[in-house]
Amino acid sequence: MREFRVTLTHRAGELARLAEALAAHGINLRSVAAIADGHKALVCLVAEDVNDMRSALEGARMQYEEDEVLTQLLEDEPGQVAELASKLGAAGVNLRSLYVLAREKPLVEMGFTVDDPRKAKKALGG
Repeated sequence: MREFRVTLTHRAGELARLAEALAAHGINLRSVAAIADGHKALVCLVAEDVNDMRSALEGARMQYEEDEVLTQLLEDEPGQVAELASKLGAAGVNLRSLYVLAREKPLVEMGFTVDDPRKAKKALGG
């Protein structure tokens, strides 16, 4: 699974332009998160089809980076994200992104990207 981090100019219509490019390629998103800061906006996308996502973004001439998405099933209760982050931090692994991919009581599937996937997998017992 891959995360695509798309950098947009923070102005009206840019998110619509991205969404329209993805829709035109039939991209089905598994997760999306976005934040604007100053004149830039960062949109993190996880799609079902990685090759189609690349094609859509390149066709729309949008700047992006991609990264491996790791996943972890957590109990749907307080403190679980803290425990995940603590394990990664203790191993010297920096989180780049973190979000919910799926929720089905009593579990939550978290998706996240890190600076060192190999160390993260080892720290999490995988």
